Amino acid sequence: MTEKKKLGKNKILKELYFEESLSCADLAIKLEKSFPVTAKLIEELVSENLVIETGYAPSTGGRRPLMYALQKNVMYLVSVAMDQFVTKIAIMDMQNNFVSPIEKIVLPLPNNPLVLNVLKDKIAQVIDSSGISKDKFVGVGIGMPGFVNVKKGINYSFLQLPNNKSITKNIGEKIGIPVFIDNDSSLVALAELRFGAARSEMNAMVVNIGWGIGLGLILNGELFRGHDGFAGEFSHIPLFLNGKLCSCGKVGCLETETSLLLIVEKAREGIKEGRLTRMSSQCLKDLELACDAIIKSVQEGDQFAIELFSKAGYNIGKGVAVLIHLLNPKTIILSGRGSSAGQIWQAPIQQALNEHCIPRLYQSTTIEISTLGINAELIGAAALVMENYERIPVIKSHPVSLEMNLS
Repeated sequence: MTEKKKLGKNKILKELYFEESLSCADLAIKLEKSFPVTAKLIEELVSENLVIETGYAPSTGGRRPLMYALQKNVMYLVSVAMDQFVTKIAIMDMQNNFVSPIEKIVLPLPNNPLVLNVLKDKIAQVIDSSGISKDKFVGVGIGMPGFVNVKKGINYSFLQLPNNKSITKNIGEKIGIPVFIDNDSSLVALAELRFGAARSEMNAMVVNIGWGIGLGLILNGELFRGHDGFAGEFSHIPLFLNGKLCSCGKVGCLETETSLLLIVEKAREGIKEGRLTRMSSQCLKDLELACDAIIKSVQEGDQFAIELFSKAGYNIGKGVAVLIHLLNPKTIILSGRGSSAGQIWQAPIQQALNEHCIPRLYQSTTIEISTLGINAELIGAAALVMENYERIPVIKSHPVSLEMNLS
């Protein structure tokens, strides 16, 4: 098989992953190839049991085209979602279903020289225990906080190797399948762009509400990473004269008045001071459980919990006002872990826009809550592998290290 044919097949598999089903004519347009050439590639993929016919498209008045989709249970993705404290690992099929329970491990990133070895061992263990043959895995996608250079496979904030050696190469040599990394907020935005609330949007801002406040920028229908891949450091806009030290080492960043870490801290302080609430100090001891408990209290109408989220939401809105003034997006999507609190965010953010944004600029901007929620980063990490699938030269015999080419 020629390299050109392999690339064509990979492109078809990639497009079917993102679009679920397409006709031969649709695929020919996306591949920029003739109909007969595309039809031949599809025919071969069907014979290899990678693609199936799904029937005819609904009638639009003419001849109905035959539709194609990916075969189930023949290709899989390993998806890894990391934050500063906890890592989640999942195996997903080509229809974005979790094929086994999500593996969750406490793995603090700051000042932890063992984190990379633990991560490699855990990914290998999840693959081995799945019972799925390794040649069925397309690759591993990993989302992580920090300054991530996706082209070189380096995280300048965490998991650093001597002489800035590639994380992706290091993990790939251990796992034996291709590995790709990206910033967690960029992958949340990728998930929204490909499968979520930004799917039909050309210009949208995806705010990742987590232990920090991340941002993914979708401009002209594409994920925008900036010159070095570091675009979207929303957390570290210096908006407040509060004297609070941020995790970045600066003072007064947006993160110091908005993050889930701040909300948990304020909840603990309020309970100590005797604030009336259904929450107890016991349920707030563990950071992960504390976050879940506060979100649950918001959903149950706890006044103190609602107050905490409202204040944080207003301050997020001040940051969003800056984004609207600079980029004039059509949609602001609230995603990530904190978005599971739901509509509680919308009113205070809107109030901040009323006070801090020029009306002409924000009147056409909508604020939406993600439907992907807490799984957005896992979905984005899986999508990252398929975004790069064309560059994996052989469908079933994978190299372990690839240079990123995102220019």
